[in-house]
Amino acid sequence: MIAFVPTAVFFLWFCWGVRQDRRQFRNAVLLGLTVLCLSFALLTQVDRLPGNGAVLVYSLVFFVPALAVVLLGGFLIGNGLTMVRKEGRRPANLLSGLAGAGIFAVLALVVSADYLGGSRAYQSFLLAVVLVTGYVSFLFLCFLAYAFLYGRIRVRGDVDFVVVLGSGLIGGERVPPLLASRLRSGLAVQRKQADRGAEPPVLLVSGGQGPDEKLPEAEAMGRWLVAEGADPALVRQEARSRTTSENLRFSRRMMEEADDRYVCVVVTNNFHAFRAAMTARREGVRGQVIGSPTAAYFWPSATIREFVAVFWENRVVNGALCGLLVALAVVVGMRW
Repeated sequence: MIAFVPTAVFFLWFCWGVRQDRRQFRNAVLLGLTVLCLSFALLTQVDRLPGNGAVLVYSLVFFVPALAVVLLGGFLIGNGLTMVRKEGRRPANLLSGLAGAGIFAVLALVVSADYLGGSRAYQSFLLAVVLVTGYVSFLFLCFLAYAFLYGRIRVRGDVDFVVVLGSGLIGGERVPPLLASRLRSGLAVQRKQADRGAEPPVLLVSGGQGPDEKLPEAEAMGRWLVAEGADPALVRQEARSRTTSENLRFSRRMMEEADDRYVCVVVTNNFHAFRAAMTARREGVRGQVIGSPTAAYFWPSATIREFVAVFWENRVVNGALCGLLVALAVVVGMRW
């Protein structure tokens, strides 16, 4: 049972982190480490299985992940083509396709290693690619799993404000479907609280005016809400922000001016919810973030973009760890 001790330690640390604040990326990493340690611990017990059970488990452990990687690469390339067809060739829309191509490129390097042989320098390079790719993949899976769990959060109790984060406008003045989904979810939270007989929260829409927009996003969002039946007296606009950090910072100041003991909920799209929650924590916003539905084809690229942003926000730590993995690969490769 000693093999399960690391699992218990990481799991308790994860629970403590979630209780302290759900909006931390550390929780995602701890969840991943818990699952990883549990998997290794279970593998140590496989030999106790009767008959050919051990052979079956080992086959599944190695075969299923390999097959899943190949299927994932194909899916991402297909999704990338869909994104280009429906959303255009902007760099952000190419992410899923590039990720799929990257998966097959790494697989090709690994498979070709036995045939190409190569110098120790090549072996070190190959090992470095595998280690860094494994590290990034582990972090991405942690992000994906915890973001899924975080997205299951539901609004409990009463809130004073519902902050809806803005996004770009169609034609510089019209609310696009992506933003309409956020507004619809925010309006639903307000109405649900009112239906319980509680004081309905204020809908605080947040978004400034971009260089290609005819009016601030907040103004377009406010008009949309009123057209959908929202009480104009319960709609306020924060029209200065240009980034998610500014959305939350400026909204926090408005909420504190109205009530320094406020409680809020922030609404964005589901793929953006966890990163927005981390930003809200950093900006001192008192409230969790919920996600509104997003078109299925749009979700993979958008999720990869969110992960890249989180990875970059922690670039010092990630860069240092990737550097250590490369150094390890060089040392091991030279000893082969």
